Amino acid sequence: MSLLDTRGPVREVALPGPRRVLLGADTFAPDVNGAARFAERLALGLAGRGHDVHVVSPSTDGRSGRETMGAVTVHRVASVRTPVHPTFRVARPWRVAGDARRLLADVAPDVVHPQSHFPVSRSLAAAAGEAGVPLVMTNHFMPENLFGHARVPAALRRAAARWAWRDLARVFAQAQVVTAPTPRAVELLAASGGVLGARAVSCGIDLAGYGRDLPATGARDGADATPVVLFVGRLDEEKRVGQLLRAVAALPPELPVRLDVVGDGTCRREWEQLAVDLRLGSRARFLGRVDEDVLRHAYASATVFCMPGVAELQSLATLEAMASGAAVVAADAMALPHLVEEGANGWLFPPGDVAALADRLLRVLADREGARRMGEHSRRLAAGHDIETTLDAFEAVYAEAEGLRALHGGRRRLH
Repeated sequence: MSLLDTRGPVREVALPGPRRVLLGADTFAPDVNGAARFAERLALGLAGRGHDVHVVSPSTDGRSGRETMGAVTVHRVASVRTPVHPTFRVARPWRVAGDARRLLADVAPDVVHPQSHFPVSRSLAAAAGEAGVPLVMTNHFMPENLFGHARVPAALRRAAARWAWRDLARVFAQAQVVTAPTPRAVELLAASGGVLGARAVSCGIDLAGYGRDLPATGARDGADATPVVLFVGRLDEEKRVGQLLRAVAALPPELPVRLDVVGDGTCRREWEQLAVDLRLGSRARFLGRVDEDVLRHAYASATVFCMPGVAELQSLATLEAMASGAAVVAADAMALPHLVEEGANGWLFPPGDVAALADRLLRVLADREGARRMGEHSRRLAAGHDIETTLDAFEAVYAEAEGLRALHGGRRRLH
């Protein structure tokens, strides 16, 4: 099963030689989240194919500057900390607009590809429109990803979400081509933002980088190994890790199991305390942020990967776990059902239903051979998301955007 869907269609255009691509990323390495990992992977992948790739993103220390990441040039624009998240930084809108115009003139890109509608990306989109440069935009945004950080009262969230989607639509209307990671994400763009004609292109993963051949401690295939439930992601409200802790606590006490939680965020202390209150003891480990090698070993050790969050437009962490051969238990919400074939590579559960989540985990953990078969099926499903396929798709999308810009001289035409 592949989530690359170029219905819409991609026009038959000749793919020219190397391009100069300017990516806009309001979150980028060293940030740890799906959008940042995708932008990094896309930039390095395109550069590896001979394209001249530039990334514009907020600086990590507040000051403007330029650095390199392999063959990628990263332009850092002045930024400030935000009160809603301890690590997320944002560019000042009144300053980044000028920065975007100057960078566009200096880089002279063949195509501009922002990843959101936040200050860096929206400024690049506006500058590309003014300069007549082909524009592709990709959406990774859901209002739910911000509500917990911004402490938006529950009573105001529906109105705030409507405003956020209208704002996104105004920015994305400038693009010749719009993409989102999954068919469900494309549907959401249309239903909530009125952004029509978008197409699904998987964020893609480096399949070669994940696998069971890693010599992980407590690897899932060891006869005496304790089965491991793994979560990887930001420890923020919409990820609902508290429900996972309660589900593990509800498992039979005689069942050997360990929950490994990888990541950090605003809810970490709360959930660590919840693990204490639930008397999970050695059954739950909070590993914090880890480097890439440790992360890959964590995936390789997992019997089952669990994603209880309800605001996933694709979930790269779930895909990486699948590529590593883990069964999956996930909330039946947003794009997660695209990753789970029930009974084949895992199970879905009704969002928020802790008893159902515990039941689905038990189905996997109680049948080690069945879990192994599910993991093998996960690997086969993940193969449809190879980063090379994603790079092929974006090269075709860039060529289409150039053709549409030349043909219409402006905004995209809906199919």
